[in-house]
Amino acid sequence: MTQPVMIPARSGKAARLRYGQLVKVANTHGEQVGDTWAFNAAYLNEHMSMEHSRVHFLKLRPAVGDTFVTDRRQPILTLVEDTSPGAHDTVLAACDARRYELLGVKEHHNNGADNLDSGLRELGLEPPGLPAPLNLFMNIPW
Repeated sequence: MTQPVMIPARSGKAARLRYGQLVKVANTHGEQVGDTWAFNAAYLNEHMSMEHSRVHFLKLRPAVGDTFVTDRRQPILTLVEDTSPGAHDTVLAACDARRYELLGVKEHHNNGADNLDSGLRELGLEPPGLPAPLNLFMNIPW
């Protein structure tokens, strides 16, 4: 078993996974959204796509057993267990510096876009862009 990776609020981490490897995500304080991305390790421009995944599982909110697909419609992650209330957003874009600027925030505010960038760079990878994330633990009424 691998040691847990604690991710402080308003920050991010990236990890390399092998086919079939499981990842457990726990929201210890119940107030933090987990922007989540997945990329094809052999070709970083191929990424988990919320647009394609919603079409694949024919709903806006994923449930146990649903498989997320890439922008090339290839399976990349499957939700195998969910002990949360099951409210995970697949619609909203990741927050970024410009979003906070438009909200009137004057100083730097940590954000999902910067967290993805720094997480990939920690692994020695050049971020390929900013796809829409799976927003774990984010309950958006539609």
